[in-house]
Amino acid sequence: MKPYLHIVGARPQFVKAAVVLAAAADRPRHQLLHTGQHYDPGLSQVFFDELEMAPPDHSLDIGSGKHGAQTGAMLAAIEAVVERTRPAAMVVYGDTNSTLAGALAAAKLHVPVVHVEAGLRSFDRRMPEEINRVATDHVSDVLLCPTHRAVEQLASEGLAAGEGARRVLFTGDVMLDLARQVGRTVQTRTAVGRWLADPQGPPPAPLDALPADAARAGGFAVATLHRAANTDDPARLAGLLAALGDLPWPVLLPLHPRTRHAMARAGLKPTGRLCLAEPAGYLDFTALLHGCARVFTDSGGVQKEALFAGRPCVTMRDTTEWPETLAGGWNVLVGADPEALRAAARAAPEGPAPVDAFGDGDAGGAVARAVEALG
Repeated sequence: MKPYLHIVGARPQFVKAAVVLAAAADRPRHQLLHTGQHYDPGLSQVFFDELEMAPPDHSLDIGSGKHGAQTGAMLAAIEAVVERTRPAAMVVYGDTNSTLAGALAAAKLHVPVVHVEAGLRSFDRRMPEEINRVATDHVSDVLLCPTHRAVEQLASEGLAAGEGARRVLFTGDVMLDLARQVGRTVQTRTAVGRWLADPQGPPPAPLDALPADAARAGGFAVATLHRAANTDDPARLAGLLAALGDLPWPVLLPLHPRTRHAMARAGLKPTGRLCLAEPAGYLDFTALLHGCARVFTDSGGVQKEALFAGRPCVTMRDTTEWPETLAGGWNVLVGADPEALRAAARAAPEGPAPVDAFGDGDAGGAVARAVEALG
């Protein structure tokens, strides 16, 4: 029988695919293609290990590069795999260059495309992710939405009705599935979680980058900072790093390779209470979220992960594709304004975390069933 081909290439996609594959009824037919967009072991292999995923069936080893060159190389390589395997469906996740390349390769070869996390919009075309998600939605055949707002967005773009309408389904968010599964065991599954639950002896990495008293008391914040808009402008990056170092808590920043390189190019060093660490795997990072006081990020996925862990989030962007997280002040957009960042750090949410907007925790099963319904 023809396989279902799942395209992954970046940290969030490994996590999402793991949830869907675990829920698949006909697991042997589901094949994983890793483009190599994230190839650093701290951003790739660790996720396969922690989530007990089998090695990819196809590895392209594309690596980094400018958007056009990277996407073009992926498109050509994925096309060759599609021609060889003739899949029953192509499953793409999120909004990376791997997502767009997989969708285009399949669509041009008349293979049905299933887009997981369809219908998201930041309405900021300066973000390459926005271009990727819009283009992917418009060439996909099955659009699987993590929120009802995403379903409404697709309807407004004419993708849910009329001639040539796609199949649009609300599935909920697969990240909520995993957050609930991991959240119940995070204190026992990782050294970070165990130490935070019972802080005896020296703290494990990456907590060892923090002052010991802050880590023991849970009096620290966690940050991620990697988006090109923030790292490619030295002045903007310097302002954000300085603001993170000038907050009421020590801030632990597991450093993305892009950010490390940008800091080195600009000669930037951490100041104040900012503490740098190596990238954290999914389980360690989840333990950090559950143990910290506040989250600062420019990532899309971390905004949700913070919400699912019950931690207020400050997002160093002007827009978000996850407006549901803004309800009750659980997520606050501050752009690159240091004063707005400091003010948001002091604010408290006004009500319960709006987790219900992301489904009932069975999104992985809903996605797997939608894929396998294609035959």
